[in-house]
Amino acid sequence: MAPQLTTHEHDGDIAVFLIGMRINKIHRPDAWLPVVRAMPRMLTELYANKARAEAGQEEWLGFYDARTLAGVRGPTVVQYWRSVADIYAYAGAESMAHRPAWKAYYARARSAEGAVGIWHETFAVPAGSHESLYGDMPPYGLARATGVVPASRKGRTAKERLAASLAR
Repeated sequence: MAPQLTTHEHDGDIAVFLIGMRINKIHRPDAWLPVVRAMPRMLTELYANKARAEAGQEEWLGFYDARTLAGVRGPTVVQYWRSVADIYAYAGAESMAHRPAWKAYYARARSAEGAVGIWHETFAVPAGSHESLYGDMPPYGLARATGVVPASRKGRTAKERLAASLAR
């Protein structure tokens, strides 16, 4: 029996945001543990906003979904957003969890130099420039973030799915 193949439904622009931390000095949990604890608060805030926005209770911030990956020296969070502008708006909003966490990180970094590293990468992915395939998978990654459709709806191969997305 052939695997059930699916792809993501979304055809428009999207932003992919990778953010992570690296524990450089394991003996300094006072420096890196607050960084580890900050991300779940931000994700909780973003998921709550998404739910309230879907219920028509507030404006959507543009966050679709996230997946946390565990690494030996620290986590990486892959986030899917409507746009890069939405990421920047959230990051700079004084009333949201990111801004205080960022300020606290800088304050701790001065007292524990080099104990923990942080990083992020932002990708603006225009419509027609993303393709995915999932075989016998529950909704995952971009498909979990934006919806799942049978892969055959967009093409038999990665090249066909990408070409179909460019044609839309």
